[in-house]
Amino acid sequence: MSSASTRISVTGTAPEDNYDVVVGEQLLGELPGLLGERVRKVLIIHPRALRTTGDTVKSDLEAAGLTAMTAEIPDAEEGKHIEVASFCWKVLGQNDYTRSDAIVSVGGGAVSDLAGFVAATWLRGLKVIHVPTSLLGMVDAAVGGKTGINTAEGKNLVGSFHPPAGVLVDLDALATLPPNELVTGLAEAVKCGFIADPRILEIIEADPKVASTAGTPELREIIERAIAVKAKIVSSDLREAGQREFLNYGHTLAHSIELAERYQMRHGAAVSIGLVFAAELARSMGRISDELADRHRNILESLGLPVSYRRDRWQSLLDGMRRDKKARGDLLRFVVLDGLAKPGMLEVPDTSLLFAAYQEIAE
Repeated sequence: MSSASTRISVTGTAPEDNYDVVVGEQLLGELPGLLGERVRKVLIIHPRALRTTGDTVKSDLEAAGLTAMTAEIPDAEEGKHIEVASFCWKVLGQNDYTRSDAIVSVGGGAVSDLAGFVAATWLRGLKVIHVPTSLLGMVDAAVGGKTGINTAEGKNLVGSFHPPAGVLVDLDALATLPPNELVTGLAEAVKCGFIADPRILEIIEADPKVASTAGTPELREIIERAIAVKAKIVSSDLREAGQREFLNYGHTLAHSIELAERYQMRHGAAVSIGLVFAAELARSMGRISDELADRHRNILESLGLPVSYRRDRWQSLLDGMRRDKKARGDLLRFVVLDGLAKPGMLEVPDTSLLFAAYQEIAE
């Protein structure tokens, strides 16, 4: 694809829900334009590990005539707690942020989730721009308007829908990512390949190493295709009333694994395991072929992602899945495939079916 910037539009039911995801290099210069003329004051929320980047964004905004300040939060999932949100609310209140001001998130998926939640709840809604710096954030968390924080009972159980005013996917940020973090982010792109765009899978199968290397045209195409999948689905179902649930493919078990691991496992790694589990569940129900089920495992293993989890954790994982947002009473619901790029829902009245599928990924 072209080295020039690519714009992928997300539309909603109201004009204020429409925004662009801009993909390219050296994009920070576009930030003032996305914020708009009315914004005068900006709070930049960033993790401890990205203090230098947060300061750079602050300087750029100040050079554009805006008042900017930073709020530093803990790294990764440690930042997605009510105490951290409360700290950000305190900063906003003490510095007189009004509904004409804005928040900019700089960081991975956990940061955009937290910053989006803070923006959604302060004065019932501030403008927010996401600047994702991880592959996971670029293809998933920053796009779609879902916000959330974690509780002791589970992941993202508290949150809201609050579309951003824009997303800047600066591919230069990937050059500094540790290889493992880049690869784990690809799990969400693989998910998009299975539910909607098989070309993503073909690119990875052709050369997994090239597909998982920062700066290659192949990785850029994967990112743009994954964003386009999410943008199309979100545009038709902002509040997860229908097909947006398909974006949770692999996530029911993944979120339960993350809870069991006390959020010390990377989200993408948990999703990888969850995808293989969902494929085994669909295979056992006769909804997909052996070939398609095996393709999940083969692609994820080729990237170096995990495809199995501890045998002795089943009961705790089942308890976690019962708290999943897709559950309806005692009925567990899973996104599964009925074929390549043909996602559907499966209601499971008998947990013995889940246990049998889990034995295929247990170690």
